[in-house]
Amino acid sequence: MHHPNWATHASIYCVNVRQFTPEGTLRAFAAHLPRLAQMGVGIVWLLPIHPIGEVERKGELGSYYAVRDYRAVSAEFGTMDDLRYVVAETHRLGMRLILDWVANHSAWDNALVAEHPEWYKRGDDGRPVAPFPDWTDVVAFDYNQPALRAWMTESMVFWLREADIDGFRCDVAGMVPTDFWDDTRPALDAVKPVFMLSEWDDLFDPVHRTVAEPTGQLLRAFDAQYAFRLHWLLDEIAVGEKPVSALDEYRALERQMHPPGTSLMNFTTSHDVNSWEGTEYERLGPNVLPLAVLAALLPGIPMVYSGQESALKRRLNFFDRDPIQWADYPLADFYTRLLTLHRTHDALANFDASGTFTRLPSPDGTYAFSRHKGRAAVLVAVNLTAEAQAIPVPPAAAGAWQDVFTDQPHGLTDEPILVPPHGWVVLSK
Repeated sequence: MHHPNWATHASIYCVNVRQFTPEGTLRAFAAHLPRLAQMGVGIVWLLPIHPIGEVERKGELGSYYAVRDYRAVSAEFGTMDDLRYVVAETHRLGMRLILDWVANHSAWDNALVAEHPEWYKRGDDGRPVAPFPDWTDVVAFDYNQPALRAWMTESMVFWLREADIDGFRCDVAGMVPTDFWDDTRPALDAVKPVFMLSEWDDLFDPVHRTVAEPTGQLLRAFDAQYAFRLHWLLDEIAVGEKPVSALDEYRALERQMHPPGTSLMNFTTSHDVNSWEGTEYERLGPNVLPLAVLAALLPGIPMVYSGQESALKRRLNFFDRDPIQWADYPLADFYTRLLTLHRTHDALANFDASGTFTRLPSPDGTYAFSRHKGRAAVLVAVNLTAEAQAIPVPPAAAGAWQDVFTDQPHGLTDEPILVPPHGWVVLSK
């Protein structure tokens, strides 16, 4: 897999356009782009911006994932020119932009349902069917149809040419045949180098939460997958269902499943998680921030969701207007330090098989590790307990470091590192 050069140190920021501003439009969101660039974001990911189906619509405004027209911008969010403006501003500020793409299913009132009924799966009664019983607002495509495959690829190319976007986040990608993605990726790269994110995980099927059959998606089609299993493991650790040391088992399995040089997308919340599973503060309690440090600095591509930098403590309505209350961005500095470190530090590069990860000994309830690339190194220690904890310093780590969160020099000797309750220490050199 050849990844675009600009993705080597990129983090991802997911934008829920409907809830991002009081206006809920692309133009209104554009005013936030300089702030996101300053925060260290590399890739801006927009939730679907297409017209939304009205037949079987959920809630007042419906789900972004019930696409009525794959080659248009919803009037709710603005116009094609508004999208072009957002993309151009994103590029001007040194970032890239990807669109959310829903290839598995469409809205019931998408014109394709009437124009190409053969492109949809049918039940025993011969009628089109939803992918799952409770996904009542959408109808499933049948990828045994070559014409559908060609049309869907052409539709993705359309957005590269018409809006100059830089790739796609692909919804429930594991429910679409992998060979479709394998065939589509070269067609996209022929227009421009793209970044492709799969909403899937070869460790677990995220829809059924069961062990998944390996798809091999990361070998040819996608630059990254979701680290769903890591997300659920962090939730389990936060409530005491699993020890922190379970991260070692997870990492061993992840390395076994994926070839060197692959990266998964790490996160503590997302649009789905916030709305359906609960806010970070509901799920992770006092360890919201130390677990965010782990998600950002463990091997992988960090993702921040709309509102995390404002310490969002509310589940956003998914099908209705529910604007984020930003409250002066109290965690902007926290995320800026993490994302800037990821963007600038050689030891944290995405897709880098030559960097090394070393688990460091630490007491129960803590997790410590270092990452190295040549002479560059990052040392991370998090404490999930209610008491300060002393982390032993390996002899090889002795020397001069910089504290990422205080900007102060930090010399390591044989004295342990003291990590505050529900806290963290991040050092770099």
